[in-house]
Amino acid sequence: MQLRIVSYNIHRAIGIDRRFRLDRIVTILGHVRPDVALLQEVDSGAPRSGNLDLARELADLLGYPYYAVGHNVDLRKGRYGNATLSRFPILRERNIDLTIDSHKRRGCQHTRIQAQKQFGHPHIIEVFNLHLGLSARERRLQVALLRRSREFSDLDQAHACLVGGDFNDWRSQLPPIFTEELGFQCATSRGGGRQYPMRTFPAFSPTGGLDKIFFRGQFRLLDARTCHLRVSRVASDHLPVIADFELQ
Repeated sequence: MQLRIVSYNIHRAIGIDRRFRLDRIVTILGHVRPDVALLQEVDSGAPRSGNLDLARELADLLGYPYYAVGHNVDLRKGRYGNATLSRFPILRERNIDLTIDSHKRRGCQHTRIQAQKQFGHPHIIEVFNLHLGLSARERRLQVALLRRSREFSDLDQAHACLVGGDFNDWRSQLPPIFTEELGFQCATSRGGGRQYPMRTFPAFSPTGGLDKIFFRGQFRLLDARTCHLRVSRVASDHLPVIADFELQ
């Protein structure tokens, strides 16, 4: 079966024009039509985004029957974090705390997804949706925390697994940890290496490859790209990355 994955920092649906416009995010995701969407900076109950639960709103507007939210940051009113939308059942979910010392709270949302085939047994996919910190040291420590988490460390390398999100990794220092030490491949680097990440930030004229998708196990990469819709240049400060896979 084929599976489309998107990772997208939606910036609370506040565009580079500083306007809250959830409809632009809906247009982009509706055009791309991912089976699983890994979203970062998703508000819930915050005045800046109309006091809405953005994960619930997006799931309803786009027709996703399953979604999970991992809140990381508490605001004066409301909170925000990562959200995973899925066309397939989410069997398990947990938010893994990746906060380092007194730095801003960060997290990785783990979901176990049962991808349904038309015939035969379903595929079980372990999905990790993260948003890492702003300093290189902090990011390395956060990846170490993820590696030690029960959800990640208990996995066999042959099992279908995805790690995606906003890595904030301007210098592409993290891909070797995933590809050389953990047995992943990077869907969002041209040629599969660390030197040519797909550029996603800032959205209007991207120079940094901050948003990445890694995969291992029963996946074969078919295609990967950024979104080229004009509205994606203004809807958020990041571009979404899109990866198409065949589950084997």
